[in-house]
Amino acid sequence: MLDQFVCHTEAIADIVILVDGSWSIGRLNFRLVRMFLENLVNAFDVGIDKTRIGLAQYSGDPRIEWHLNTFYTKDAVIDAVKNLPYKGGNTLTGLALMFILENCFKPESGSRVGVPKIGILITDGKSQDDVIPPAESLQNAGVELFAIGVKNADENELHSIASEPSDTHVYNVADFNIMSSIVEGLTRTVCEQVVQQDKDIKQKQTPETTGAPLDLVTSEVMARSFRISWSHAPGHVQKYRVVYYPAQGGEPQEAVVDGSETSVVLQHLSSLTEYQLAVFAVYAQEASEALRGSETTLALPTVTGLQLFDVTQSTIKARWDSVDGVSGYMLLYAPLSVAGDMDEKEVLKEMTELELDGLIPHTEYTVTVYAMYGEEAGDPITNQETTLPLSAPSNLQFSDITHNSAHISWDPAPRGVKGYRIMWVKTDGLVTQEVEVGDMNSYDLSDLRSLMEYSVAIYAVYDVGQSEPLTDGFTTTPVPGPLNLRSNDVSTDGFQVSWDHSANDIALYKLSWAPLTGGDTKEVVLSGTDNRYSLIGLSPSTEYEVMLTAVFKDESESDTVSVIDTTLARQAVRNLQLGDETTQSLEASWELEDPHVESYRVTYAGLTGDNKEESVICCMVRVLLQPLLSDTQYKVTVTPVYTDGQDGITASALGATLPLLSPGNLRVSEEWYNRFRVTWDPPQSPAEGYRIVYQPIYVPGPVLESTVGEDMNSMLLLNLLSGTEYSVQVTASYPTGQSEPLLVNAKTLFLGVSGLSTYQVRPNSMCVQWQPLLHATLYRVSIQSPLNGQKQEVSLGGGASRQCFYDLTPGSQYQISVHTQMQEMEGPPVSFTDMTPPTEPPTTEPPPTIPPAKEVCKEAKADLAFLVDGSWSIGDDNFMKITRFLYSTMGSLDLIGPDGTQVAIAQFSDDARTEFKLSSHGNKEALLEAIQMIRYKGGNTKTGRAIKHVKESIFTAEAGARRGVPKVLVVLTDGRSQDDVNKVSKEMQMDGYIIFAIGFADADYGELVNIASKPSDRHVFFVDDLDAVKKIEEQLITFVCEAATATCPSVLMSGNTMAGFRMMEKFGLIEKEYSTIPGVSLEPGSFNSFPCYRLHRDALVSQPTKYLHPEGLPSDYTISMMIRLLPETPPEPFALWEILNKDNEPLVGLILDNSGKTLTFFNNDYRGDFQTVTFEGNEIKKIFHGSFHKLHVTISKTSVKVVLDCSVVGEKSINAAGNITTDGVEILGRMVRSRGRRDSSAPFQLQMFDIICSTSWASRDKCCELPALGPQGPVGEIGPPGPSGPPGPQGPSGLSIQGPPVRFFCVHTERGYDDAIFFKSGMPHLGKMWCISLLCGCVISDRKSSLFVLQGDVQSQAAVRAIARQVCEQLIQSHLSRYNSILNQIPVQSAVSVRTVPGPPGEPGRRGLPGSQGEQGPPGRPGFPGTNGQSGRPGERGERGRCLGMCLEVKTDRSNSVVADVSISSSLLAFPVAVF
Repeated sequence: MLDQFVCHTEAIADIVILVDGSWSIGRLNFRLVRMFLENLVNAFDVGIDKTRIGLAQYSGDPRIEWHLNTFYTKDAVIDAVKNLPYKGGNTLTGLALMFILENCFKPESGSRVGVPKIGILITDGKSQDDVIPPAESLQNAGVELFAIGVKNADENELHSIASEPSDTHVYNVADFNIMSSIVEGLTRTVCEQVVQQDKDIKQKQTPETTGAPLDLVTSEVMARSFRISWSHAPGHVQKYRVVYYPAQGGEPQEAVVDGSETSVVLQHLSSLTEYQLAVFAVYAQEASEALRGSETTLALPTVTGLQLFDVTQSTIKARWDSVDGVSGYMLLYAPLSVAGDMDEKEVLKEMTELELDGLIPHTEYTVTVYAMYGEEAGDPITNQETTLPLSAPSNLQFSDITHNSAHISWDPAPRGVKGYRIMWVKTDGLVTQEVEVGDMNSYDLSDLRSLMEYSVAIYAVYDVGQSEPLTDGFTTTPVPGPLNLRSNDVSTDGFQVSWDHSANDIALYKLSWAPLTGGDTKEVVLSGTDNRYSLIGLSPSTEYEVMLTAVFKDESESDTVSVIDTTLARQAVRNLQLGDETTQSLEASWELEDPHVESYRVTYAGLTGDNKEESVICCMVRVLLQPLLSDTQYKVTVTPVYTDGQDGITASALGATLPLLSPGNLRVSEEWYNRFRVTWDPPQSPAEGYRIVYQPIYVPGPVLESTVGEDMNSMLLLNLLSGTEYSVQVTASYPTGQSEPLLVNAKTLFLGVSGLSTYQVRPNSMCVQWQPLLHATLYRVSIQSPLNGQKQEVSLGGGASRQCFYDLTPGSQYQISVHTQMQEMEGPPVSFTDMTPPTEPPTTEPPPTIPPAKEVCKEAKADLAFLVDGSWSIGDDNFMKITRFLYSTMGSLDLIGPDGTQVAIAQFSDDARTEFKLSSHGNKEALLEAIQMIRYKGGNTKTGRAIKHVKESIFTAEAGARRGVPKVLVVLTDGRSQDDVNKVSKEMQMDGYIIFAIGFADADYGELVNIASKPSDRHVFFVDDLDAVKKIEEQLITFVCEAATATCPSVLMSGNTMAGFRMMEKFGLIEKEYSTIPGVSLEPGSFNSFPCYRLHRDALVSQPTKYLHPEGLPSDYTISMMIRLLPETPPEPFALWEILNKDNEPLVGLILDNSGKTLTFFNNDYRGDFQTVTFEGNEIKKIFHGSFHKLHVTISKTSVKVVLDCSVVGEKSINAAGNITTDGVEILGRMVRSRGRRDSSAPFQLQMFDIICSTSWASRDKCCELPALGPQGPVGEIGPPGPSGPPGPQGPSGLSIQGPPVRFFCVHTERGYDDAIFFKSGMPHLGKMWCISLLCGCVISDRKSSLFVLQGDVQSQAAVRAIARQVCEQLIQSHLSRYNSILNQIPVQSAVSVRTVPGPPGEPGRRGLPGSQGEQGPPGRPGFPGTNGQSGRPGERGERGRCLGMCLEVKTDRSNSVVADVSISSSLLAFPVAVF
């Protein structure tokens, strides 16, 4: 490999490189641009005095990456190239060329005079602005331009930019990876042009006239500055260089001015300093001799007018005159009379007044002020002042003087007081007490001695010291005695004395008492806090004197006080009562308020018979006497016994115990199959409990017994025999015995079925049916042969009423028994006996083979569930046909199991039964074998409940349902459901389930349409009977397998089920949820009936990617959006929608550039490289015109196509995309320059946002949401009918099938046909209607659609219904889709109300009054089908069939929605038709 070319020349240059950084470059190609730049820089000798290199990057707006004088070495420039960031944006080359002229080739940016100027442009596309004027301006300024084009660059534009000759100044390469091939040629050419320019510049230069400046003069001399002036030097002077320094020595300084100037002010000089001066004239190539001189600065001004004022105890204010030119002031102050440090304060130059604080009171201070000039100071000025002394309090007062306290108060000092120091001392004492208090003017002195003189001194305390004292004195009072001594609570042996405290410092009390008539004196010492005492042990009826003395803490005693009182005499027992009688006890109670009674002696004896007296001793005034005899009278006597052992006055009373009474009113309730409840009324006598004895009356059984407590009056008897009568006895239990029993009979309910019988008795099978029991939870049904012991048993749900048994022996007798269970209880069997008929000749049926998989199902991967009708109307034979249909259909699948299609089957009637789950079978053989094992269920038809069962029990993770695979449900039924199917079907469709509905026999076609997904022609199948199911099998398998191969969820979109993502719902932009999103409001859309959502500035509506696209994006998809840009939408680029990874790096999205009027799609290709495609032009500019537009962006593996308002804008190729990560977020409206997910977003309106997993959606969409592009003209008059056409040729003969004749089907839109049915719609826009009429021998069509004609007789009414439904649906779908788009363009009249944004819901209304009794309900469901009767004789040929007409009326409601009414009438047929 050859060495890289290096430019070896003494010539130097200023080179500016201009790099295109637009989106079209791409990050990968930009790396190649960096490598090219690195090779280019290596070719030159780079330095501050050598070649200089600067660089600018541009797209929509240019920017300087580095100037010519930024880096001084080649290595520094190469490092900057390696770290050059990719800018991104549009391509505005003309703007960028003008930018480098104005900003790069300037002296302040490093451009040098007399040095060659080189400009190198690198671009990959055509500029979006004019490049010729800027290029000419650069060339006129002496810049030689080189243009390098890559890939899609416009070569004509490169020639118009580059300097002449073009063959050496223009380079164009096909791709970025071959840019290195032009480095050597480019650098050689640039090197040669630098040498040539250098020669040209030097040839143009002429010798200059040089010389020193003249006439040095100084003026405007100040302390810190002066002006120096001179006369011009000869020749072309570029600059003047002024050098100055102190004459006494110092660092030289210099000032440089332009060559046109002749003076300069030298500043920041030192005062009173001589400076040496030298002025040099600087030319292009040299400098002159110096013009020299000197000057001395003035002295600094000093401060004047220093005043000291507003003097306090600790502060002095200083004020002085302002001095011009100072940088600040310095204040020094210190006390003169006492030792202290000099304090210093610096203040700003604006301040001429300062308060000095923290001074010592009553002290003389000296204050000095300096004017500061930077580090220098002027001469000082000094003054002196003395601080004020500290003020003392005044007017000392004494109040509230007691024996141990006094209150003092004073007038406070004037101001500045921190607190006060209080000192007090007894006049004859030596100990002084002291306390410091806050800023208050009173204080309470405590703990003083009584009758003592005290002296008090008060000092005012300041921060800087204390004042002189304020003094005075006072004397305390003598100690007081106890107050208000009194007696209370007098009894026979004592009383209580109490008193009030006379002071709060009493230490203790001395209390004594004695009889007045003489006797011992007793004394106690009490605490000083006590104020009462109880005297006990006194003699009854005796007078006592009580004396009390207070003793204080200083051991002084008060005067003694006394009180006299007399004790009471003893009392007798009173109010003796006997109560709470029971059969064995009495309670005696009495009253006696005498504390001297120690106990009571109670005696009692019966008044009848030989009963001895009993006695008890108690301490309470209540006693329970037991055990006593029941129904007996007793006498009770109570005697008090005192503490001195003497008896008091007695009292007596009579009472009687209760008899042993039986309970009453025994009754039975809550009868059930194994229990009933017995209840009784308690007896008047309180019993200890009750004994219940019960046993069967007519069947053998043990005698059972239970007991309950006294608080119970009923008992639930459990575990009884069903249908059995019991005898029940209840006895009351007492401590002294049992009462007489109370009897009742009760019977349990019978737990068993009724009406047991057999049907469909065949040689090898037999079915049994019964009348079910209301509360049964399970039936255990068994069949057994008495001869050979063959037995089968099965358990059924409580709702079952029949069961069939198979594999029986022909010609054998069987006993069938049904045991009814309710919860854990089982009743006796109900049996029936019947015999199977003899066997028929055997028929052999070959074993089924495993059918091969169909090609359309080879890639199927889904969770597939079949819901099969197993009601009674199906029958055994038809159910076998259903299983064969399932066998054949499932055989068409390929891979069965977790890696392919999982299959589950449920059978339903009254309830649903899961035959097997999704995860039950892992191969086709096991699946087909399980299908053959399904047994017929029987029951009513509850399709809605069954569909809900599939949703809640089969499509669950526990049952094997997988995430991210299609969920497909196939429903087979033969009749109308007896419950609602609409709600649960709609919920499943909205949740993305794909539902197919197959109906046969009497199935309701309208119900099938409601159950199935849309469109109905793909998801609804109808056949006359199960024999014809083969006709739809192939198409059904195809549609099911196509749905099973989808990689996107199925959603309802435009009335049809298709694969895709409803992004408005994913982002919460729906009426029920938008109010919870900050920055979003609801507004009218393209029509008033269409809501749209305004995303305000910085709304940043976002959702996690794993929630929106958990499996990533499909390889092919279409982004469909309905948007409107607003006047406030910013001109900067923003992403309509984009996906960011966890590091906030863009992965895929759509960018609108409001200034460049472009649309850009970007993503990462399969190699991980970032790729973009940009669309521009007049069609794209429509998006930015401020009206609603529908945008489709179709992304495939090879291209991106943009369709705007259903018109193709363009298509560009891209590489296949790689998948996205799901760890980030998806955001709406994010500004491209945002650096984080919460930075900023653009405002715009969004009406619709869907991602459809198809590349054909843009061509299928009709843009019905957009208003008409032009004004609608008036409706013309109806023209005359055209002439009748010639008659058509004779048609072939139709196939005749025996049945009632009917007329043909026709569709027409004109008048004049017999039996046509017309309605007047009242709409001027729709002058005709579509009718289906059964006319004979006619085929009529409108201009866009026609309907086939059935000729001949129709086999059955069911076929007529099926054909009519299919015709109706096809007709409605074909015409309503067309007229929806028409009606959406009809202008809204002013008189017609329009839909507005709904307000918040109102409060619930009050509950209304009860309505009148409803009408009688519908008749009950039909009974079970009977056996087939014998065929009758053929009937006579009927009359000609009547006309069956079907009409469709199209009209609009106020919201311009299409409403179609369909009616079918015939005297022959009558069946319901849904209203669309």
